[in-house]
Amino acid sequence: MGSPLVSDSAAAETTGEVDAAAGRQGPVESIENSLAAAERALDSALRDANAVVRELKRALGAARSGQIRDLRKALAAAQAAADGLAADTRMIEGDFTFDERAYLSSGGYVKELLAEASARGLVIVEGDDDRLLCYPSLLRILPGDAAVEIDKVRDRRLRPSVLVSSLARAQERGTRFKAEQFLDSLRSAYELRVAADGKRPDAVTRLVDLWTVLTMMPGQRTQYSRQEFARDLYLLDQSGVTRTERNPRTLRWSASTGTKGAGVLTTVARNGQEQRYWGVSFTAEEAEPEQS
Repeated sequence: MGSPLVSDSAAAETTGEVDAAAGRQGPVESIENSLAAAERALDSALRDANAVVRELKRALGAARSGQIRDLRKALAAAQAAADGLAADTRMIEGDFTFDERAYLSSGGYVKELLAEASARGLVIVEGDDDRLLCYPSLLRILPGDAAVEIDKVRDRRLRPSVLVSSLARAQERGTRFKAEQFLDSLRSAYELRVAADGKRPDAVTRLVDLWTVLTMMPGQRTQYSRQEFARDLYLLDQSGVTRTERNPRTLRWSASTGTKGAGVLTTVARNGQEQRYWGVSFTAEEAEPEQS
C-alpha cells in the first residue's frame, strides 16, 4: 500500500505544474479553505446582485406608473449596485487562482480527503494500485480531468466535505451486489483453472489466479481491477452465499498461510478493517446416508 494514487501518465502531465505552482504560491492552501473563501465572497456578491434586481424592479414600477423622478432615482441606484457587483465579480475571479490539477497530482488532495474522512468517522485507505478504498466504493484521482472516479463514474465535485458526505451516504445505502451471479462466474473460472493445472476437482486455488482467468480477454484487466475483484469477494463473503441453483458445489474459503505470502487480495470491510483473501475451493456435498 501507499501509492501516489495517480496514474503515471497523469503524473507526468502535471509534475511541471506542481513545481511551478509551488514556486509561485509557496505553501498550497487546502482546496476546502479555498472553496470556502470563494463561497463567502460569492454569497456577498449575490446580495449585491439582489440589490440590482430590487432597484430595477423599482424602476420598472416607476416607469409603469409614470413617476419619472422615482424612475431616475431607481436607475441610478441600480447602476451603482451593478458597478459594485461587477467590481466584486472581477475581484473574486482574480483571487481564485487555485490550481486543482497540480493539487490533485501532488498528493495534497488525497491527504486532505483522508483527513476530512477521519474527522467525520469515515474510513478511507490507500489501495495497492492507484485507488482509494472506502466500503463499498473504489475511488481514483484523475488530475488531468480535475475529477474523482467513484466506481467508474467520474465526479467533478472535488470539495472534500462534499465528497466525504456522498461516500458516507453510499456506505449507508449499501450495494446491490448480485452474489449468486458473481459466485457462478467465480466457480466457472475455478473449474477452468483447476482443469488447466491438472489438479483434483476440489483443489484449493489462489484467487488471484481466478482473477487472471476472469480477465483473460484483451482490455478486461483495465475494466475489472484486482481491487474491484477483492471488493466483490468481500461482498460475496458477507452475503453468506456459498452455492447456487446452477451448481450444487459449495464454496470454501481458504486462508492457510497464503494470507502472509504472494497472491493476497486486500480490501476494506465496512468497519474499516483490512480484509484479506487468498484461495478458494468448490466441493461437492456429500450424499446423506439412506434411511433403513
